Amino acid sequence: MTILQVMPSAISPSSQISLSQSQIPSNSIYLSSVHHCQHPRFVSPCSLSTRNSTFPRRRSIIRSYTINCSAHDSASITNQSSESVKEKSVSVVLLAGGKGKRMGASMPKQYLPLLGQPIALYSFYTFSRMPEVKEIIVVCDPSYQDIFEDARQKVNVDLKFALPGKERQDSVFSGLQAIDLNSELVCIHDSARPLVTSSDVQKVLNDGLHVGASVLGVPAKATIKEANSESFVVKTLDRKTLWEMQTPQVIKPELLKKGFELVNREGLEVTDDVSIVEHLRHPVYITEGSYTNIKVTTPDDLLLAERILNTASFVTA
Repeated sequence: MTILQVMPSAISPSSQISLSQSQIPSNSIYLSSVHHCQHPRFVSPCSLSTRNSTFPRRRSIIRSYTINCSAHDSASITNQSSESVKEKSVSVVLLAGGKGKRMGASMPKQYLPLLGQPIALYSFYTFSRMPEVKEIIVVCDPSYQDIFEDARQKVNVDLKFALPGKERQDSVFSGLQAIDLNSELVCIHDSARPLVTSSDVQKVLNDGLHVGASVLGVPAKATIKEANSESFVVKTLDRKTLWEMQTPQVIKPELLKKGFELVNREGLEVTDDVSIVEHLRHPVYITEGSYTNIKVTTPDDLLLAERILNTASFVTA
């Protein structure tokens, strides 16, 4: 679970700010649509650790990033623009290569049955029914490709496969290599989140189009405390400024590629996809999602997902 802290701005939340290219740091990408978003800033303390993987020289580092846009008043910034995502312009990278050790099952959690259907197929079908989606790149172990191959005839999108990497960012990078070069957006989703709704996907796609990077998130409900290495409380964080990150996370392809260039060059490890963009100091927008968009990680999560699906009012598509 990734938590982002939203810091109140000295400028009124209701006021807008126009960003000129000179205000964007030189190592980021300026998007003319950025001026549509509100000014509140959030700071993401990213803890980066050393791991051995396909990315060399990863080092332990803690950085603080000031982002120019964040969620506000549950409103989508797309209300301020008539531009919308075109049909067949989105490449979905569906991450389905995790091991799911915390589930304690004989197979990865994303392939366990949820009311008779593999967990990974729920979001797969949700994306496949959206007119904006052109293709789905499933990042998975080849031994599980048949699950998606069997569903190919039921969907009206292109289906591709990519091999997973050792870490999440390696898997995202692998999927990125397979996307259509004409795609306007990359939509990255954890297959272990089966209950994402098409309406939430629509919102985060539109916000990603206008800002360049967006992520579904919900306000944190629990009290979050920062602790030191000896488990003593350092401080209690202001819950009003904390957001729990979800997926999908939507990024323009050229922005994601530029972010990976930086991550590779500096040997950094990131815990979610928009963190790659944060390293470029580019605005990232939080699109308010739904608390039902849970990640199935433990047996209790599986039971909760079943209950949500059995709720008459719940509709994924």
